[in-house]
Amino acid sequence: MFTVAAGRFAPGHLGELTQVIPFDLVDALLAETDCVQRRLRDLPSRAGVYFLLAMCLFPEVGYRLVWSKLTAALTGGGLEVAEPTAKALRDLRRRIGTAPMHRLFEILSGPLAQPTTAGVRFGPFRMVSFDGCSSIKIPDTERNTEWFGPGNRGGYPMLELMTLVETGTRALIGAVFGPTSDGETAYARQLLHHLRPGMLVLWDKGFDANAFLAAVDGTGAKFLGRLRANRRTPVLSRLTDGSYLSVIGTVPVRVVEAQITVALGDCSFTNSYRLVTTLTDARRYPAPALVALYHQRWEHESAYFALRHTITDGRVLRSGDPVGVEQEMWALLALYQALRTVMVEAAESRPGTDPDRCGFTIAIQTARDLVIQAAEVIRPAALNTRTTGVIGNRVLAGLLPHRRPRISTRKVRSSVSRYAERQDDGRPDTSRLVTNLNVTILEPDPDPPTVSHDDRHTPATDRRRQRVLDLLHAEPHRQWHTRDLTRHLGDVTVSTMYRQLDRWAVKGLITKTGPATYSSPETCSPPLPPAQIR
Repeated sequence: MFTVAAGRFAPGHLGELTQVIPFDLVDALLAETDCVQRRLRDLPSRAGVYFLLAMCLFPEVGYRLVWSKLTAALTGGGLEVAEPTAKALRDLRRRIGTAPMHRLFEILSGPLAQPTTAGVRFGPFRMVSFDGCSSIKIPDTERNTEWFGPGNRGGYPMLELMTLVETGTRALIGAVFGPTSDGETAYARQLLHHLRPGMLVLWDKGFDANAFLAAVDGTGAKFLGRLRANRRTPVLSRLTDGSYLSVIGTVPVRVVEAQITVALGDCSFTNSYRLVTTLTDARRYPAPALVALYHQRWEHESAYFALRHTITDGRVLRSGDPVGVEQEMWALLALYQALRTVMVEAAESRPGTDPDRCGFTIAIQTARDLVIQAAEVIRPAALNTRTTGVIGNRVLAGLLPHRRPRISTRKVRSSVSRYAERQDDGRPDTSRLVTNLNVTILEPDPDPPTVSHDDRHTPATDRRRQRVLDLLHAEPHRQWHTRDLTRHLGDVTVSTMYRQLDRWAVKGLITKTGPATYSSPETCSPPLPPAQIR
């Protein structure tokens, strides 16, 4: 037995997730965005919102099969439901537009953890993080390319997704997306209004910019981030734990320089980190604790893995135009947040359970089953509050073990990624168990600068671009291949060199003479003989 809405609204459901996104909420946001149908159709707008969410839940099938999954139990139970064509479902998407899905995400987004939830706080602070994702693929259509730009090295166009995540639960607090040509900090600035004084923000070295640090500090939130290797900071006062007080721009900060040695049984490797934070009390927040805390930033990568791989399985999005891409992205983010909501509620129903142990794969597969069965759509009237349902119970029955200390090389399969090729840094090629971890707090530079500055603004002779230009000008008639330049420089991967050379060629700094070959802009290639012109 199942209970759904009456009449033409019956296909409008999302299984048990309908309790997180109930009918009255969908009706209210449709009315708020003026997207309610003018007359009652076989495909009302409410059903269209749930269809969009189901479309993201079942990315491997087409429109008609998505609809058949929403109606499978209904037709099996003898209910008469519409059987729309693929064109009718596309028209339904256009009629709904982007505003309702955007508004739905805004309603669902936000921190999910209670103050007592395990693993979500560092002292009095709720841990959150900024990070971007530029590997979500969209169809290679003319309209998408005009808005988002062409794909890198002949691949699919991609969009840049920037999110603010609650690291303990991996819940989305805010999100924004657009062309990859805009920088990460530009997108992150659009999410600063979500920060509160009780938050501690984590980020990687890509956000190391004076203006951005000042903007985050102005929200009242604390931050802990990694500094770029070319950032030099003055030492104002040395602290007992080996860290020191400094200033970046106008923001008083504390800098922790640490060396981390990771033992893997038969081998080991060492890495250095420089962290900056506005937690300046070394007694209350000792340097080793901050170094260990920074590892929590990687929970953000787990959130992106769930979005890109567990839900979509790495597939290209469906939409062939920017409006459709925007609508689909908001639906995908809303679906993700609904699943996280159920998972966190399940973890909190068992005190002391860390939400990290809840399996996202279990949650999404159970949600898919319940959509096909049209089960748990409406909560019984006798229950005044939400209780742990089928999804939550299955998540709790399959809790992951406590996380073991492991390490692995950061790798992806995409050939156009900057991580497709890496330098040999001593890390293993496969996931390995960490047998010992040693953190050593380093002494600051004995000859520190008097003011904070970024070495990116040093004379051009010390920069990679100038070194490449010097090589090209020294042999103006040589056709340099990207691999040759990479070997000559010795401090850059081929993938990174490809991207930088393409960017410099677009700006006219160098001349692209063929596939992956470049020369000095002063070189004029002779014209082809007439017989070779096509």
